[in-house]
Amino acid sequence: MNIKNWTAKRFFFSEYFADGIRTTLAVLLPMLAFMQLGHLQSGIPVSIGALAASLADVPGPVAHKRNGLLIGTLVVFSVALLTGYARTNVFLMGTNILLVCFFLSMLTVYGNRAAVVGTAGLLVLVLVMGLAPENIWAFSGLLAAGGIWYLLLSMAFSRILPYRPAQHALGECIRETARFLKLKADFYSPATNLDEDYRKVIQQQTVVSEKQDAVRELLLHDRERAKETTDRDSVLVLTFVDVVDLYEQVAAIQFDYETMRQAFSGSGILEHIGSVIKLVADELNEIGWAIQSDTRFKHRLSLPEELEQLKRRIEGAAVGNNENSSLVLKKLYDNLHRMAHRMEVIQRYFTSGETAAASQREELEYASFVSRQGYDLKLFRDNLTPTSAIFRHALRVALACLFGYILTKSVALGNHSYWVLLTIIVIMKPAFSLTKQRNYERLVGTLVGGVLGVLALALVQEKAIQFVLLVFFMIGTFSAFRISYVVSVIFMTPFILISFAFLGGAAYVLAQERIVDTLLGSAIAFTASYLLFPNWESEKLSGLMQKMLQANIGYLQKLETCVAGRGVSINEYKLARKEVYINSANLSAAFQRMISEPKRKQHNVDKVHSFLVLNHILSSNIAAVTSTLMAKEHPAYPAVYRYPVREAAAALQESLQRLSAPAPAPPVPEAAPPETNTTEMSFDQEDALLKEQLEFIQKVSHNICKTTEAIRA
Repeated sequence: MNIKNWTAKRFFFSEYFADGIRTTLAVLLPMLAFMQLGHLQSGIPVSIGALAASLADVPGPVAHKRNGLLIGTLVVFSVALLTGYARTNVFLMGTNILLVCFFLSMLTVYGNRAAVVGTAGLLVLVLVMGLAPENIWAFSGLLAAGGIWYLLLSMAFSRILPYRPAQHALGECIRETARFLKLKADFYSPATNLDEDYRKVIQQQTVVSEKQDAVRELLLHDRERAKETTDRDSVLVLTFVDVVDLYEQVAAIQFDYETMRQAFSGSGILEHIGSVIKLVADELNEIGWAIQSDTRFKHRLSLPEELEQLKRRIEGAAVGNNENSSLVLKKLYDNLHRMAHRMEVIQRYFTSGETAAASQREELEYASFVSRQGYDLKLFRDNLTPTSAIFRHALRVALACLFGYILTKSVALGNHSYWVLLTIIVIMKPAFSLTKQRNYERLVGTLVGGVLGVLALALVQEKAIQFVLLVFFMIGTFSAFRISYVVSVIFMTPFILISFAFLGGAAYVLAQERIVDTLLGSAIAFTASYLLFPNWESEKLSGLMQKMLQANIGYLQKLETCVAGRGVSINEYKLARKEVYINSANLSAAFQRMISEPKRKQHNVDKVHSFLVLNHILSSNIAAVTSTLMAKEHPAYPAVYRYPVREAAAALQESLQRLSAPAPAPPVPEAAPPETNTTEMSFDQEDALLKEQLEFIQKVSHNICKTTEAIRA
């Protein structure tokens, strides 16, 4: 997320700032309370336990957060005990580091929540090494007390503001959808490069998919217990359903842009369309902000008037063009009109409580849209193999930390040499590109933050003002953690320096040690990611492309059912649509990571990019046609209409077969030749455009097939 787009007001109303305040209170209050009682040394482990617990407090249903915090507290307690007893012997400590780092890193197999629980355990492992407590049982117990304290505080926040996390996630999802729409507007500007436009849109599609998953986790999990939901729950869920449908309408604004630019060059109509799309995006962004900040939505412009002007312009531009080009413009207008209407419906949910009509809408089987994370031991065992990326990551982290420990024992690096291991832990990620990015952010943040911290302590001698600065930097650290890691580290470094200054440390010496230790830890983490069982994205692309093809084949099947005149349930259609969105986002994210890896590890960059673009075009056109057919009653179309869909499916099956492993691939269905009898229904201009769209889908599918052949070669 680009934080430059955030105004100060919006940041202070955000969930990020609320997280920063909560974590700051959880970490600071125990230390202040124990200091007042004259037992500051007892307050430090309580604050550390609260800090470790805050890492495991990722967004999600309250029950999941509670369970994650309880398990995280148990992990922290156990790791502290093991490390406390092992640190008395260098060989035991080395073994402890190797085993604990490996096991906790392997928790990534159970998803993001389990992964951050493992990170919390690793944090405590390093801090126990550095602090060397005398009474390890008392220290571990205080750590657990800190975890319980944070749990109680988090649950209190959830009870006081039960809807804030969902509103924040939904508002972000809407605003990222608005940004996606604004990027789509660039296709109507003849000055832009279409390849660059597609690159930006596909990248943003990944962001939108992540935001949609976050909202599903918060709103739709266990939705089958409908009797426990309130009107506020229902409004948020209905809004999200409408937002996903709106996103489909945005994605369905998909045409042959090159042909459109040629057909309407110089008329100014495309630029007008683009400007109206941006206005719609701005209005949608304001709706997202109103939901996110729990404020009343205010119209910034009159969309009906803007759309009416566009309608008149389209009618004028249609004169002199062929019928299909004119119909494309009219369909584009209809799409924008439906989007504006859906935005009005969303807005009314929050201003007039319009739920009666909404409750009559077809109820989705919400539980089927939420991914269930398994926690069985078999999943862990299945990943104990060198072919597993998580296994290689866990082994890499364990060996890198062991090397860092040996280095700190062999070379005098100061009193805080454990910062080397801490840097390794927070930098190393399963993918090389993510480790590379985190490495850069950590270095920049530490250098800038170190300068800020030294200046703050040199210029401000008054302890009261230093304490105010400490609170400021703490809030900045914890607020920015989910927005921008580099900004979080910039705040974190002076926060740590001021904290140690209160305990009697010298600011300049501490800053020097932190920078040196960070440089060493970064070098170790980067080298290990490159040399020790590296995890290159190019190795995963084939599997992700196959999943993308399978999702689009399923999507095509829904289109074929509609063309054949058979009904498709809204639940089946939306599940197929979700699969396309998720697999497209996964492939796009992997591709973006690959192009940041070393050049020699990048394979078929141009061809994979073409594959991505073609699949985006394909799924967008399938959405455009299928949603149109589902919105109206129609008889079965003749075989001449069904033939292109079958041909498209056959081409995708052939592509799948080319990318598959040596195991036998599914048979490629033979497409039936088009029948000449077309007397099943009468034709009109829309039918002619439908046939043209279906043939375009067939053409794109064959281009995908050619691209996969080039990739395989």
